[in-house]
Amino acid sequence: MNNIKDKLKNIKESNLYREMKYLSKPQDKFTTIDGKDVLLMSSNNYLGLCNNEEVKKASIEAINKYGLGSGGSRLTTGSYDLHKKLEEEISKFKNTEDTLIFNTGYMANVGVISAICDENYYIFSDELNHASIIDGCRLSKAKTIVYKHNDMKDLEAKIKSNVPKYGMIVTDSVFSMDGDIAKLEKIIEIAKKYKLLTLVDDAHATGVIGKTGRGSSEYFNLKPDIIIGTLSKAIGSEGGFVCAKKDVIDYIKNKARSFIFSTALSPAVINGAIKSVNIIDTNPNLVEKLHKNIDYICEGLRNIGFDINSESPIIPILIGKEELALEFSKMLLEEGIYIPAIRYPTVKRGKAILRLTLMATHDFKDLDFVLDKIKDIKYKLEI
Repeated sequence: MNNIKDKLKNIKESNLYREMKYLSKPQDKFTTIDGKDVLLMSSNNYLGLCNNEEVKKASIEAINKYGLGSGGSRLTTGSYDLHKKLEEEISKFKNTEDTLIFNTGYMANVGVISAICDENYYIFSDELNHASIIDGCRLSKAKTIVYKHNDMKDLEAKIKSNVPKYGMIVTDSVFSMDGDIAKLEKIIEIAKKYKLLTLVDDAHATGVIGKTGRGSSEYFNLKPDIIIGTLSKAIGSEGGFVCAKKDVIDYIKNKARSFIFSTALSPAVINGAIKSVNIIDTNPNLVEKLHKNIDYICEGLRNIGFDINSESPIIPILIGKEELALEFSKMLLEEGIYIPAIRYPTVKRGKAILRLTLMATHDFKDLDFVLDKIKDIKYKLEI
């Protein structure tokens, strides 16, 4: 126990200690955190569908019809007709042969990577990939080779140096902290050249990039072998999914431990997600509104003096020192704006950021308020 206390003390002294903030209202542009009304500028609820009336109604209807819990794993008693319907809807939305729902995006990455890859595989993984990808690579027992972020020359050089018989390139499409987009055209070109599989995590791309929000495949007009996604961000519900050819999905059903040994998601969560996918599919103006907000806030931050350029709603504001980022976040909260400080190990030491994220439900008046307060605090902290 003393060792744990010493480690915890070190975390606190390094300004890396984390505390939870508790919401008592819906995850909308305005919410209440720890009893304080705030403008929420840090949610992954990119299209504002968490609190959409149609989505909530669909979830309530499912509770009334099916009850609350699912009662078992998908391979025993936990598969409902709603699960099948959502998988079919996502397959159409993503223009893929088949889809399988997981309980979280994390479980999808861990389960899929470790099911497909084994000690005979080489995995080539971007250095800024999400923790769920990293953990999936570790569990697979494959030889994992990390390439420099979005560096295609480094990726190809490392493939040439290893010449794998079986291999996979794994990458986020939109990176969760920097908000930049992977060079998928080149990645898929390299993969075909060396006969490697491609796995792309569309967690922050689904509902976000591509003209109608269908993600990286629409954005680049290409198709990787495997697409991982989440229901927990722009779709505004809970869960994860994997899209691929039917035989790949059949294999994953039979091999992915995080799928096989988990109780299925609640019908209420699934029916809400079905409604959300339908809303995104029929309302491309939501995605368009989100991107207008992205352009507006980026220009405003550049005018303040931050080097910002993003095509996604993830806007990393580089502060640097951990204690300074914490103070900046605290001062924003005092002004009624919640933007958390992101620190090591999520980002590199001394590269702490404020992770500002946008929703389609924000308007320019909200963004002007945020920009004014950021400008004032930046001046006060002499950044």
